[in-house]
Amino acid sequence: MLAAAVTAGAGSIPAAAQETIIKFSLDFKFEGPSAPFLVPLDKGYYKAEGLNVTVDSAAGSLEPINRVASGTYDMGFGDINSLIKFRDANPGTPIKAVFMVYNKPPFAVVGRKSRGVSKPKDLEGKKLGAPAPDGAYAQWPIFVEANGIDASKVTIENVGFPVREPMLAAGQVDAITGFSFSSFINLKDRGVAVDDITVLLMADYGVNLYGNAIIVNPKFAAEHPNAVKGFLKAFVKGLKDTVKDPSTAVDSVLKRNDVAKKPTELERLNMALKDNIVTAETKANGYGGVDAARFAKAVDQIGLTYKWKGTKPTMADIFDASYLPPEAERKF
Repeated sequence: MLAAAVTAGAGSIPAAAQETIIKFSLDFKFEGPSAPFLVPLDKGYYKAEGLNVTVDSAAGSLEPINRVASGTYDMGFGDINSLIKFRDANPGTPIKAVFMVYNKPPFAVVGRKSRGVSKPKDLEGKKLGAPAPDGAYAQWPIFVEANGIDASKVTIENVGFPVREPMLAAGQVDAITGFSFSSFINLKDRGVAVDDITVLLMADYGVNLYGNAIIVNPKFAAEHPNAVKGFLKAFVKGLKDTVKDPSTAVDSVLKRNDVAKKPTELERLNMALKDNIVTAETKANGYGGVDAARFAKAVDQIGLTYKWKGTKPTMADIFDASYLPPEAERKF
């Protein structure tokens, strides 16, 4: 359990008994970009809100959705686009997003120039390594549609997360899907020359979506609305600390990942902050919110390659802004 044990003086009610327990699922391993969730643990921000929070790693940005939907986790960090499709397929599970973290998604196709991949159309005739539960691979049909790629000419190989970058480094595949900050840094760490790495950030190639958001189990939210609000308030404080001082914030990751190297995770975190979190939109409006017009366009784009089983979802179906801290607290 990651949360520190709570002790109380003799004769008093144990503090832990008064705290709301929150099981929280990350989207992946303890890496640089998970710092904003861990800093509030180490600085006591969750505890100050009366919360006893544990944070666990996961095997991709689809897993937190299943964990939270099933109730094994109370809250999590997952891909909102996959959540939209999950809600359409499971209308009886009204799981919602409550805070947009990746205002611009890190979904990417990462290739190597030496393997002939410099632009989207170059993927035709090539082998693409893509883990089935990968949030970036989930957007592959939209990327194909937006860039006029003949998908029948691309060989998709279902690979595991641990071997994705090693296979590209070894030339066993020509490109991979992944989060830009993870795959780029992992390849560089494996000795692939930076000028040989092509990062095709899907957001720069016609995939106009939001990214990962904090999600909550509907039963938990109904029973503990103040706990959800308190979690988000503490998270915003941790996020602001992370943006202000990434080098210190990343130490919270290193404490939980014995094999992580500070320079690598700090670079990964800085990429996520620059490309995905601190955007023109968040600078103008603050962290966490969603623009209704932009969201509607994203749903339309998902509908280009996904056939709705029910009625096309609205923003109100997917995103609940009522738990957000006041705008003044979410501003820079």
